[in-house]
Amino acid sequence: MATLRQEAEPDEAGLDVKALDRLDQACAHLVDEGRLPGFLVAVARGGRVAHLTTHGRRDVAEDLPVEADTLWRIYSMTKPVTSVAALMLVEEGRLSLDDRLDRYLPIFANPRVYESGEGEDVRTRPADGPIRIRHLLTHTSGLTFGFYHSHPVDALYRAAGLESSVVPGTDLAGTVEVYARMPLQFEPGTQWNYSVSTNVLGRVIEVVSGQPLDAFFAERILGPLGMADAGFQVGDEQAPRLAELYGEGDDGRIKPVPGLPLRGGRPRFLSGSGGMVASAYDFHRFMELLRRRGELDGVRLLAPGTVDLMTRNHLPGGADLRAHGSRPAHDEPNNDGVGFGLGVSVVVDPERTLSPTAAGTYGWSGAATTTFWVDPVRDLTVQFMTQVRPRTSLRIIPELRRLVHEAVTDRAPSWRG
Repeated sequence: MATLRQEAEPDEAGLDVKALDRLDQACAHLVDEGRLPGFLVAVARGGRVAHLTTHGRRDVAEDLPVEADTLWRIYSMTKPVTSVAALMLVEEGRLSLDDRLDRYLPIFANPRVYESGEGEDVRTRPADGPIRIRHLLTHTSGLTFGFYHSHPVDALYRAAGLESSVVPGTDLAGTVEVYARMPLQFEPGTQWNYSVSTNVLGRVIEVVSGQPLDAFFAERILGPLGMADAGFQVGDEQAPRLAELYGEGDDGRIKPVPGLPLRGGRPRFLSGSGGMVASAYDFHRFMELLRRRGELDGVRLLAPGTVDLMTRNHLPGGADLRAHGSRPAHDEPNNDGVGFGLGVSVVVDPERTLSPTAAGTYGWSGAATTTFWVDPVRDLTVQFMTQVRPRTSLRIIPELRRLVHEAVTDRAPSWRG
């Protein structure tokens, strides 16, 4: 088992020590207020970790501290891993971004689009075109989530047992079949709506590769990158390191809530959207793969051009998420100036973002307030790990970005000389 460690002094990496101290103090204050149980934050430049802080508890009731080897439910930070898997199949010629989805999952043939009405009175029409693989990667497929409570199609998802995105007791194939019976919110490729698309993409990967999603990940990504603790389940020897999951109460303070059933053997449902657990070391390895444009320690998973394609904005007309997503769930300031690539968000207009960020910065966050980003301009990678499911949006992340931005100086890392 490998553990993330600090590899350079902040000043060697062009980071301001006082600003990093402000970052740590701000996060620690959230712990002291009872809004976070604990956290890990790591900042690296030029591939070397120059700031690593752990604080608070991974399990409050048992008084167990957050440590560098703590395991975290990364939820939607699984999506970029699934996207890399799909792009590997694209490079191998076994999949194309322009392929019709029904080529691999025939149940998605002849999709229908919502027109009007609610419940049993919903009216639909045939879609003008098919869902394509690129629509899954960019969340422009017309699929949705049942927990939005903002559109009549969301309600149909809930009525079908999809409020948590999975039909209880089913596997990935079974749940995806239920998705296919739902009408689309809009024509594929015309709008952005964060959705169950990456679960469908996970099922495509299974069909194309002939392997279960967890086996493909382990053999083709996690194993080659040395991500030894990452996966869809937690073994007996790992279980003591798994952080407990908390939710945000009405008063803003945390309370324990049920988490992903990671213990007790292989899960029945393998969620390419949000099913993974990982350590900070594991995710640092994944970020480094992206920062280095597809290669790490002599292991190449993607060509540089493919990573470039993945990490540029693909929304029609170059729009950002707030302008292009017509759903109320996405009409929030966090989405100003941020577009979407193939499985990651991408900053397209730094002047409009909620926090200081360089153009081209990409990354994503998870439902338990985990987040990561890669800033190619500053050669910077950042990850923040905790385990709190907030009641609304991930409000602390823009502040985290601002504090990290303040810590980056104009000095290049000394080893880049």
